[in-house]
Amino acid sequence: MTQLPDARSTVASLPADTGIMICGHGSRNQNAAKEFATLSQALKARYPQVPIEYGYLEFCNPVIHAGLDRLKEKGVKRVLAVPGMLFAAGHAKNDIPSVLNTYAAQNPEMTIQYGRELGVDLKMIRAAGERIEEAIAAAGPGVARHETLLMVVGRGASDPDANSNVAKVMRMLWEGMGFGWGETCYSGVTFPLVEPGLEHAARLGYKRIIVFPYFLFTGVLVKRIYSYADTVAARHPDIEFVKAGYLNDHPLVIDTFEDRLVEILDGSAVMNCQMCKYREQVLGFEADVGQAQESHHHHVEGIGGGLENCPCNGDCDASCRDEAFCKQHGLPWTPLHTHDHDHDGHAHDHHHHNHGHDHSQGHGHDGHHHHPYPHADHPHGPRSMKPK
Repeated sequence: MTQLPDARSTVASLPADTGIMICGHGSRNQNAAKEFATLSQALKARYPQVPIEYGYLEFCNPVIHAGLDRLKEKGVKRVLAVPGMLFAAGHAKNDIPSVLNTYAAQNPEMTIQYGRELGVDLKMIRAAGERIEEAIAAAGPGVARHETLLMVVGRGASDPDANSNVAKVMRMLWEGMGFGWGETCYSGVTFPLVEPGLEHAARLGYKRIIVFPYFLFTGVLVKRIYSYADTVAARHPDIEFVKAGYLNDHPLVIDTFEDRLVEILDGSAVMNCQMCKYREQVLGFEADVGQAQESHHHHVEGIGGGLENCPCNGDCDASCRDEAFCKQHGLPWTPLHTHDHDHDGHAHDHHHHNHGHDHSQGHGHDGHHHHPYPHADHPHGPRSMKPK
């Protein structure tokens, strides 16, 4: 499946004063940051004449406003900003728009137009299917599809709509690829978490379980997902556990980013609020209706950005970078902020968005309120995964 020619030509013919900004969350794992940068480079390779930058909310440099500064330095007056997010939960709905709005207010000569998340998209599902097929080919043909269970692992959010989209992706992969069974679990915040999800799957009697992280990039959570898969596999030596690769810079992922840019240009980039807990009475989340859009990231941009010279060569969760370790080894120490919640699993619930989609709001933290996840006592979650 290839990108439609008109999408390519539309992006290629952007005026010289129009640039592209890819907005990510950031990770303590520097390999994840490198992969995000690689995605940006892949888009730049397709459109070398278009100014393209990227940036993160936290944990990594460059931060989003630094990327916007670079576009401004190149003479860009109009920015097409795309969230590097699979689904529209708090970061895509609130945190990124809040950062963009603050920058736009401080730089009125620039126009910033915000696109939508990658979402449930046929190209993304085909990319996922190819990653799963690669894992099956590497594992060998010894187990039939009907004797195989597919476990799709989502990131997990305090937004039930985003969580349900992971389940929809799983169903489309299950039905499209003909596996015997399909299940969904999550890396944090909601339930079931990976370990109880895989334990449940192991009881269903299938010879092979494919563990597929529906993630864009590596990082702390993907490494923990694979670790939990190894833990459960050790308890069930009669079942073959196969670890599939995450999406990464699959060409169809790049194609989907292109589609999101075209949506901005033709005015069809509209976030779906039909099942949004901030607008509608979603069962169990009624208290979140009407919450103001705000972000907690303004005061932590760049925090964690001192990890580029990680002694683990970037492939860790930054636990080696505590203050004592850094002093001992002569490394710069950057304290990672906390609000008594876990950013790796995103076990916080203070994401809100403006449903007119102009994303205009104040940015102060006065009256900032954290709503508790309504099922925090669920036996199979939602406490974010901790390292083994």
